Amino acid sequence: MEWSNRAGIAQTALDIEFWNGQINLYNIETPCPNGECNTIFHYWWMAHAVDALADGYLRTRDKGYVYRLEQLYDGLLKRNGGAFPNELYDDMEWMAIAWLRAYGATGINRFKEAALILWEDIRTGWNDHMGGGIAWQKSQLDYKNTPANAPAVILAARLYRQFGREEDLSWALRIYEWQKEKLVDPDSGFVWDGMNRTGDGSIDKDWKFTYCQGVYIGASVELFRITKDEGYLRDAIRTADAARAELTDAATGLLPDEGDGDGGLFKGILVRYLGELAKEAPGRSAAEEMLLANATSLWDQGRDAGRQLFHTDWGSPPPERVTLSTQLSAIMLLERAAELERSGLLKAKSA
Repeated sequence: MEWSNRAGIAQTALDIEFWNGQINLYNIETPCPNGECNTIFHYWWMAHAVDALADGYLRTRDKGYVYRLEQLYDGLLKRNGGAFPNELYDDMEWMAIAWLRAYGATGINRFKEAALILWEDIRTGWNDHMGGGIAWQKSQLDYKNTPANAPAVILAARLYRQFGREEDLSWALRIYEWQKEKLVDPDSGFVWDGMNRTGDGSIDKDWKFTYCQGVYIGASVELFRITKDEGYLRDAIRTADAARAELTDAATGLLPDEGDGDGGLFKGILVRYLGELAKEAPGRSAAEEMLLANATSLWDQGRDAGRQLFHTDWGSPPPERVTLSTQLSAIMLLERAAELERSGLLKAKSA
């Protein structure tokens, strides 16, 4: 199981190179002597670290991942002032998605409680500005974007599947309808970033991010799983095909380098939900082809084989400094490859 081995190597490097036991959080970059890099609390990066640890545990059932999840929970709660909610609705959605998934994997009750507390707060972001939708942040309630809405669909749908509460399904359907009407190109299925950021109602159509395609694909797949309505699956397939046409390099099939910092997570979000699409619609979309091309290049060309760290450009080796966001995206890609390998949908291919 070659991809599984590779995912394990990347997870080990995450632990060795980034974990900071003094604060029970990951350092935001490496090298980071004496934790001096941690001047900013990257809440939503840590949410994706929770999700990556859940990946590792589901792949291996190694209790070390659970131990690290418990530590990270404590570290996050302390760093965030003793509670999980914050000012950014999209950040809270990622944290809730991650802890809900960790709960599903481990059965640890406080992980579930974190997700439910966050979901209660997230719902307050829905308002009538721009015809509905969840706001991006509490201080700008009239700015609506894909990052605050499509992940909310994923969360609400998964809460419904986990606990069977009809109100959660109603929320998922309501938010999805708004997202599709307002921020998905009806001609191509490509997903726009947001609207009314500048207060004039305009849509940021020039902001073409892998992130936005990924969360809409994930939202569509989750609603298909619940309803079995092929329309949702067609939405996901269409957006995956649009993402390949609009964002990948025609010669290599590689997704774009969107930089480190927050941008370092964007491709990881896309590949995570391409993996979900591949499981539900094998051979029907661009998902498997994109995952294999990018995972192969990441491993063969985008990796420091000594430290097992990765670059924002999945076609070239990383510099000395690597951000946590970048490493997490690489892990998400390798874990998706490993998951599909176990299902017989993807095979390793090296240069």
